[in-house]
This record gives sequence, structure tokens and C-alpha cells, in this order.
Amino acid sequence: MPDTHTLVLASHNAGKLAELQAMFEPLGVRLVRQADFGIPEAPEPHRTFVENALAKARHASAASGLPALADDAGLCVDAFGGQPGVDTAYYATRFGYPKGDRHNVTALLEQMQGVTQRRAALVSTLVALRSADDPEPLVATGRVSGCIAAAPVGDNGFGFDPVMWLPALGQTFAQLPPEVKNAYSHRGQAARAMLELMRERWYGRD
Repeated sequence: MPDTHTLVLASHNAGKLAELQAMFEPLGVRLVRQADFGIPEAPEPHRTFVENALAKARHASAASGLPALADDAGLCVDAFGGQPGVDTAYYATRFGYPKGDRHNVTALLEQMQGVTQRRAALVSTLVALRSADDPEPLVATGRVSGCIAAAPVGDNGFGFDPVMWLPALGQTFAQLPPEVKNAYSHRGQAARAMLELMRERWYGRD
């Protein structure tokens, strides 16, 4: 493992960077967005979270020459057969809206009008690579189940957080303070699993 604990985060999403940086702080890992290196977003042609996360991590590592971390996450709605899944970020564009979190929420609520079965899950897959040709990528996943709320509630978070209702907490993700969200979220689960893998495989002998 290289001496540096700096990893390139294969994302341009500032919200994702803030969440993951807070979670990886205990390990002394510093995340830098690929955008800060002038690296464009990678193609995501695959139909599973793990394949797309691996492609993004390889792209960021190859372009930067540094270890890379990539997250592919999405919303899987039971009534839609698990969609939008890997297409979550572009969900709104299916229905004539511009790409964006607010438009995604609007489109989802419109498509769910009259739908009584509102179960859904937020899924996160993290992949970390020491180099672009690392034969043993670290892979960690997280999943949290809930229901799609009838209307957005809360001002925190990003993505579908305002409509992801958590019955156990009686709130949406967007109503939770960051430390509580990170304790419950799909990305929090995946990050904690990834931290353990990094401690064991990468940094255990530092």
C-alpha cells in the first residue's frame, strides 16, 4: 500500500464527499474528489451497483495514479421491480425533467401517485482499489429499507433523502442530523464495512 492515505473519490458530488469523509476520518484517510484533479466522470454502462462502482474506481485511479474509492448507490423501489436502481441519478430525465435531486423526487412522487405498496430500499456499494489494475478490490455494501413518503420532509441530506421514510425512526433521512443519518444509512453501513476491510487488508501492517 502506498505511504499516503489520500484516496481519490470517484465522484463530483459534494454531499457524498462530506458524508464519506466524516466516516473515514477515524482511519486517517483523506478523500479528494476526482473533480479536484480535473478527472471527468467515468461511463457507467453496467446494470449492477458493484460493476459501476468498480468501473468508476478504476477510472479515477488510472487518471490520478492514486488509490481510489468509488460509491455506486441508488434507490430500489419494490413496486417498480427494483428500479430506478443504477439509473437513480438520471431518474428525472426519463420523464422530461432535467437531471437533479429535486427533479428526481418530483418525478418519483408523480410516478407513485395511487401506488399503495411503497416499500423501497437505498443501496450503496463501495469499491476501493490500490491501483487501477488491483486484482483484489475491496467491496462493501449497505442497505436500508423504508417507504416512500407522500411528500418531501426535511432539509438535510441529498438525493431521495426527503422522501425516504424510516418507520423505525418515524422520520425521513432528510430530517436526521448527519451523525444519526450516518449511523443508519446505506452509505454508513457500507463505509463501516469498508473501514474494517481497509484496516485488515491495507493499513493493518502500517
